[in-house]
Amino acid sequence: MKVGVLVSGEGTNLQALLDRVHGREGIEIVAVASDRAQAPALERARRAGVATRVFAIQDYSDRPARDAAIGGWLVAQGAELVVLAGYMQLLSPAFLGRFPRRVINVHPALLPAFPGLRAVQQALDYGVKVFGVTVHFVDDGVDSGPVILQRAIELPEAEDAEEVLERLHPIEHDLLTTAVRLIARGGVVVDPTNPRRIRVTG
Repeated sequence: MKVGVLVSGEGTNLQALLDRVHGREGIEIVAVASDRAQAPALERARRAGVATRVFAIQDYSDRPARDAAIGGWLVAQGAELVVLAGYMQLLSPAFLGRFPRRVINVHPALLPAFPGLRAVQQALDYGVKVFGVTVHFVDDGVDSGPVILQRAIELPEAEDAEEVLERLHPIEHDLLTTAVRLIARGGVVVDPTNPRRIRVTG
């Protein structure tokens, strides 16, 4: 299975994919795209010999045009699955339509709680004691697609969002790489009786 990855920042989730699944079990990361030319994630991809490209919004008439360009490039690279690994932009319905049930995201909260930006700070402000990570399919909402995997961690004394995120990073890496491996071997199935329910069979 060929994988395209969208990134905006440091790229630690991308690095986990490169280290743990790239070139293994028939999985190949073939393309990494970013909305930011200076994203450190791009250099991680280049070091691994993976094709990269920048799609800055100012170079396009609007977001759908930019997303169409990204989608076309990913298709040309042969991507069969698209992974959002710290990609900080919403994707247009037309983009998602090119990859039906083939776009996944990792989010630092136990969805459906605390979707969107600053999820950990949202959770802290709410006073929760249990944090977590979700890997889910992307739909045209904000972090509203069907859940593939989740894992929770109790942090009853947590007060600082950056400290919580540091604790969540290893979980993000584990869940995201696991999800990609499961999808590659056909171990993630949509329940025919409920399209929002995902069965993990692998």
